[in-house]
Amino acid sequence: MIYPYLTLNDGTEYTHSEMKPDGTVIVYVETPDEQDGFHSLECILPKYEIKDVIGYTKAEQEKILERIKKNAHLMIKYSQTGGFESDAATA
Repeated sequence: MIYPYLTLNDGTEYTHSEMKPDGTVIVYVETPDEQDGFHSLECILPKYEIKDVIGYTKAEQEKILERIKKNAHLMIKYSQTGGFESDAATA
């Protein structure tokens, strides 16, 4: 499953996977771009490993990683309870 987490004013969306059997959670980030269609990347938690980067500059990647680090504890929690919007996550 992929769960929505955060949408920014510029259209950037943060989503995350359910927790995998090995304890990892994949965070997906996607930003609409008029020229390229979308910029995207994946971040593997808890190691904060960035991969599959398309279109983001190094500076943009660093800013995204900062936001992920500030929210990782919540995304890890919600990955185990059905996402942010589920009743289990808000109980």
